[in-house]
Order: sequence, then C-alpha cells, then structure tokens
Amino acid sequence: MRIMVSADMEGATGVTWTDDVVPGTEPWQRFRRLFTGDVNAVLAGLFEGGATDVLVNEAHSSQRNLLLEELDPRARMLTGRHKPLSMMQGIDSGVDGVVFLGYHAGAGFDGVLSHTYLENQITGVWLDDVPASEGRLNAGLAAEYGVPVLLVSGDDQACEDARDYAPEAELVPVKECVSRYAAICLPPARTAELLSAAALDSLVRAGRVERLPGRHRIEVEFDASHLAQATAVIPTVEQIGTRRVGFDAPSMTEAMKAFKVVTAIAAGAVQGIYG
Repeated sequence: MRIMVSADMEGATGVTWTDDVVPGTEPWQRFRRLFTGDVNAVLAGLFEGGATDVLVNEAHSSQRNLLLEELDPRARMLTGRHKPLSMMQGIDSGVDGVVFLGYHAGAGFDGVLSHTYLENQITGVWLDDVPASEGRLNAGLAAEYGVPVLLVSGDDQACEDARDYAPEAELVPVKECVSRYAAICLPPARTAELLSAAALDSLVRAGRVERLPGRHRIEVEFDASHLAQATAVIPTVEQIGTRRVGFDAPSMTEAMKAFKVVTAIAAGAVQGIYG
C-alpha cells in the first residue's frame, strides 16, 4: 500500500501568524519542528495500518521546511521547488491514497493564514464555478488520477472546507480559528495522538478508485487590476473583469499547470507595498 502526504505548513500545530511560516525567521525554526512532528504522527498511523511506502511531498513556500534528520526513517521525502505538479507532485505515481496535512482555508474565507497560493494578492479562486481552496484544487487533481483523499488536517475552517470536497476523509482540526492571525491551539502531544489515530483509521478507504478525467475551468480574482492585466497575456487566459481572469483546460492536470503560471506571473507583477 503506497500513500502520499502533501504537507503544507499554515495548518500545522501551533502556527498562527506570518513569521511562523516564513523561512529564515526565528519562529519558523521553532515551527519547523512542530510541522515535522505532525508529519511523523501521521506517518506512525499510516505505517501501523499497513502502509508499505509513504512519500511526503513538501508543499509550503520554499518547500524546504521539514527536518529530514527528524523524519520517520521509514518514509521518503520530496523536497524543493519547481515540481511540475507542485503540492501534488507524486499523485501520478500510482499511490493508493493521499493525505492533506497542515492545510488551510482558501482566499476570501475565514481561517488561520487563509489564502490560495499567493499570500494576499488573490481574493478568490473558482473551480468550475465553485469557490476553491488549495485543498479543493488538489482534490480535483487527485480525482483525475483515481486517488482518494484519506485525511485532511488544519484549523477548524480548513476541515469544514474539506467536508465538501472530501466528504469521506478523516478530519483533524489541530486548532480553532479566532482570526486570520490567532487560534486556540492544542499542544503537540494532543495533536500527535489525533493525527496518528486518524491516519490509521483513514486506511480503510485506501485503494484506487474510478478516475474522473474531464475539462475544467478556473477563474482567479486579484486585489488589483494590473495583476489581471499581467496574467491575461498568458495564452488561453482571458481577462473577464477588472480584477478577474479565467481559463479552460482539457484536464485538471493542465488546469493546475496553467494556474501555477498565472500565480507566478501575478507574483512577479507585484510592486513593493502598493502590490
């Protein structure tokens, strides 16, 4: 049984504000260990339940946050940026299930450090006319490869979001959102127990399911008009509003690759404090 873990950091145990997840800061150094602890807790449950191979794909920012030297030695870790499928690299390798660890709510919604790919320039993303977090986008990609989402962890808002896009997944809220930068947090000893137990229970749903290929449409709304103008130069991307662009793709894989280009161009068009 082969499992993939897509590990983001904003939804990790104890994380509540910017410096907790920005590489190079003192708080980030602290929360790297808590983040690695969350991953190890999930790995313990997966291996106890019979997983024979688990690939952990680092999915946050620089994608060099987890501490390899502290990782469960039974796992493998994919680290570093510029992966074709980004947060979901490895979903096309024949895995039997995927875990979304440390996920968060999407842009425009309540949640600790809520955003979708860009920290603040994107105010909303829609997948086939449905508001989409990173979790919903990634679940769509998993469905294209016939891979079930087994478990989602994060704050309570991330878990509530997952009830809709992954209704059969185990949900582990490791903190309760108070505001975008504040939460009621459980200590790591508590969250480790919850994560391990949920990972173990989630394996009853592991196994390839029917693939769901097909065309998809993504629309993105920005906080400034020049970002829509900048991204509309990409072939297939159309400006459909003052701050909004949209594009169609023949598959979810192609849609996510195009979305990755849109976010990269938008990030490059930000100019200082004016955005």
